[in-house]
Amino acid sequence: MQGITASAASLSINPSLKPRKLPYRSLSNQRFTCLNQSKPISPRPFPCRKWLFLAPVSLPGNGRFQTVAARAAGALSENSGEDDNDGEKLTGLARTLKLGAMFGVWYLLNIYFNIFNKQVLKVYPFPATVTAFEFGCGTLMVLTMWGLKLYHVPKLTRSQLAAIIPLALAHTMGNLLTNVSLGKVAVSFTHTIKAMEPFFTVLFAAIFLGEKPTIWVFSSLLPIVGGVALASLTEASFNWTGFCSAMASNVTNQSRNVLSKKLMVQKEETLDNVNLFSVITIISFLLLVPSAIYIEGIKFTPSYLKSAANQGLNVKQLCLRSLLAGFCFHSYQQVSYMILGMVNPVSHAVGNCLKRVVVIVSSIFFFHTPVTPINSLGTAMALLGVGLYSRAKRIKPKPKAV
Repeated sequence: MQGITASAASLSINPSLKPRKLPYRSLSNQRFTCLNQSKPISPRPFPCRKWLFLAPVSLPGNGRFQTVAARAAGALSENSGEDDNDGEKLTGLARTLKLGAMFGVWYLLNIYFNIFNKQVLKVYPFPATVTAFEFGCGTLMVLTMWGLKLYHVPKLTRSQLAAIIPLALAHTMGNLLTNVSLGKVAVSFTHTIKAMEPFFTVLFAAIFLGEKPTIWVFSSLLPIVGGVALASLTEASFNWTGFCSAMASNVTNQSRNVLSKKLMVQKEETLDNVNLFSVITIISFLLLVPSAIYIEGIKFTPSYLKSAANQGLNVKQLCLRSLLAGFCFHSYQQVSYMILGMVNPVSHAVGNCLKRVVVIVSSIFFFHTPVTPINSLGTAMALLGVGLYSRAKRIKPKPKAV
């Protein structure tokens, strides 16, 4: 009995040593050899993930058992760290794949929107009515999303509405003017002109926000302006209405960006990107419907469509393409706002530049747009300037020495 008591006393916990915290989930991956058996045994994994506190003990003998315990604990800790690193790698890979898929969807929807929209405007030359219909499709999609509780409904305040209404007005004018341009000139030419957006961004930021561009930003604007001028001089489908409306859409879109900075509501009241775009879409629809009726009249009644059908218009095909254009119109902008919430604005601008390249090239092939070498050079110069502008925005100016 005395021997047993002495052995028990020698196995008592040493108060000078601290307990070791190890994850139970790692035990299922380890195999230990029992001290009095020849074959290894594997502990059964526990159904839930808990923490096991192993208290270091003072064992009798020459330290053999302490060495075995220390090695086992080290293996457990090492395996836990490897599992955590693997989990982080999988999370980063999943995010990268998701982001790549979203960029692909963004580009694809934009290509189809420009194709369907151009086809509609060719046979139905009423850009205000077409734009209002596209906003109406977006409004229906937003209300469906909120009604089915696929996304939470925002609670708007007066300060938010005061900030959003000017943004929605600029958004409405920008899309309307873009459709006016698409109805008059080739899709590729409209998007070449819209490559001038960085020029107006810098101009309005300097005028209204007092932001002075760096030498790198200013230098990147030169190939943009020169490329657009060269492409315009050699454009086969050049039309002053199309050119001026595309340039005016640049003005309205960039003034919207400036307004979003100057009229920003308090931080705790800001909406997320998805709901902000959803509210802007609904307000734009409400603003444009009466304006379209006033400017172009009621061009969507059954009697008008019937008379148009008698003149050779395929009404069924028109309605189908209008619905597809409306769906792609809202979807690609919604995806764009979602991407903006996942990446920084500079990365988003680079993606937008690549999107413009994809749209220009695809429209040239689809519509068989005639392109001269000089015209191609001008378009390439403008797009290169946009890429340089995006890189120049990453360069932070050196702080001035006091």
